[in-house]
Amino acid sequence: MLFDTHVHLNAEQYEDDLQEVINRALEKGVQNMVVVGFDEPTIKKAIQIAETYDFIYASVGWHPVDAVDMTDEHLAWIEELAQHPKVVALGEMGLDYHWDKSPKEVQKDVFRRQIRLARKVNLPIIIHNRDATEDVVTILKEEHVEEVGGIMHCFTGSIEVAKQCMDMNMYISFGGPVTFKNAKKPKEVATELPLDKLLIETDCPYLTPHPFRGKRNEPGYVSYVAEQIAELKGITYEELAAITTANAKKLFGIND
Repeated sequence: MLFDTHVHLNAEQYEDDLQEVINRALEKGVQNMVVVGFDEPTIKKAIQIAETYDFIYASVGWHPVDAVDMTDEHLAWIEELAQHPKVVALGEMGLDYHWDKSPKEVQKDVFRRQIRLARKVNLPIIIHNRDATEDVVTILKEEHVEEVGGIMHCFTGSIEVAKQCMDMNMYISFGGPVTFKNAKKPKEVATELPLDKLLIETDCPYLTPHPFRGKRNEPGYVSYVAEQIAELKGITYEELAAITTANAKKLFGIND
């Protein structure tokens, strides 16, 4: 059984066939998912989906690209939602230096405030990092993320960065890019990582794995990520599935 730790079933790409997408995921053995909210509309939708399906959970946070739009009221609302029984993490949060909508200093401030909130409500965090690794790692250290831990979502960094993050109680999660033929570094890192710090995800509808690259991603395709990593680790698909599911449930505090 598989656990997709990062889905965006709250995206408009699923408006017409959400139930069919979920059914296909169940058929592929995906027993749990976390729908990630990152602004007001996606947070509301994530909560709604999590309330509808007992095997789906939600994460609530504010995306760095939209950091400039986050108000004190939004942060208070996220704190309130942290008490919801289906909310298992805060995020996605972090830094994104690829897009320039939100100034770097604003992104850093919003990131720090969300980590402090996570420590206050005792929930793990989900990290979005794009072109900002050094600053992300620095802030995680300075804000004592080790107290709550979390996920380096869709990790594409080096083994050295992965080790720094793992030392701070962070799990390393791989998505579709680890299946790409030219993805040398993600494959190397996945091969070296200890199994007890490993998670899998799709980030659907984005980052679709091979052989569906270029098409809409969906949670059922996390099986291709699992297959690739099992092969890299030299273990069975079933072992990889069991280990990553147990890791996710431990991190999110899910006892079923």
